[in-house]
Amino acid sequence: MDKRKALVLLTVVAAAAIMSGIILTAYSADNGEESTTDIPEWINEGMMMPVTCGGPRGRMGGRGGFRFTEVSDEFKENVLSIANADSDVQALLTDGYNVTQVRPIIKSVVEADGTVVIKATSAIVMLEKDTTSRATALVDLEEAKVTEIVILTRTVIDKS
Repeated sequence: MDKRKALVLLTVVAAAAIMSGIILTAYSADNGEESTTDIPEWINEGMMMPVTCGGPRGRMGGRGGFRFTEVSDEFKENVLSIANADSDVQALLTDGYNVTQVRPIIKSVVEADGTVVIKATSAIVMLEKDTTSRATALVDLEEAKVTEIVILTRTVIDKS
């Protein structure tokens, strides 16, 4: 194989690797999951919670989008009472975190006869401290316990 063919082959392989990386990065950045920073402020402050329909980017067969689920005060109180009973959540609240949102995780089950049962089986409690720290607590409603807590802290060092 001469140098020219080798160079063309190497260029094609490098271009394929770069394109694969770009596609994987784009897919992983937009895989249908939401964060509170991506949601308009009027949703964060209110009781309307977005729920994606179907696959990535909220699409269901190319026709979907967002639908909104209203969260009752009773549901919110139930989730918060379970979360407040957890010692790690109590430690976050003592450390200065505030509850900013309760988001239901809704499970849809199609029964054998074709009926659809929709139920909130768990919820995410969003907590925030200042503008640098956020935490989420996953609450299992069926077992009435917190199953996971994720704490994200951002540190900015300004050297200007």
